[in-house]
Amino acid sequence: MPNVYTQEFEYDDADPPGYRCGMARIGALAGGRDTVIKEFEIPPGESLCPYHYEYEEEWLLVLEGVAAVRTPDGEQTLARGALACFPAGPAGAHKVRNPGTERLLALMWSSAREPSVSVYPDSDKMGVWAGEDHVLLRRSDGHVDYYDGER
Repeated sequence: MPNVYTQEFEYDDADPPGYRCGMARIGALAGGRDTVIKEFEIPPGESLCPYHYEYEEEWLLVLEGVAAVRTPDGEQTLARGALACFPAGPAGAHKVRNPGTERLLALMWSSAREPSVSVYPDSDKMGVWAGEDHVLLRRSDGHVDYYDGER
C-alpha cells in the first residue's frame, strides 16, 4: 500500500521553471480505477500547473506545507489540512503554487474520465485528452465547420 508521507515522486525534465513539481499516481498504486488520485510534491516557488478549469469537480487536500490557491475570487493561502473543492466549469478555475520555503505536499482527486477537456483562460488555450490522442490549441484560432474536410 502506498503511503502519502513516504511516496516517491516522478519529475518531468520538460517542465519549465515555475512549474517543476513531482507527481505520483497514488490512487492507481492503491488499486483505484474510478477515481483519479494524484499526489504532488511542489518545491518552494513552483506551481502545479497553469490557471485552468475542467468540466468535472476537482478536489485539493494540503498534506504538508502551505498552498497559495488562485480562484476566480482571488488568491488565498491554505495550510496543512485544508480541503478545497473546485467545481466543474469556469467557476472552478484554479492554480496551486508553493509560496513557502518548505515543500508543499498535496493530494488532488477527481472523477477524471477521458475524454477530458481543460481550459486555460490566461493563455486562451484549450486541451483535449482522449487516450493516446491529445491536443492543445488556442481558442482564439476559431473553429472549423462541423463538416469541414468531410465528403
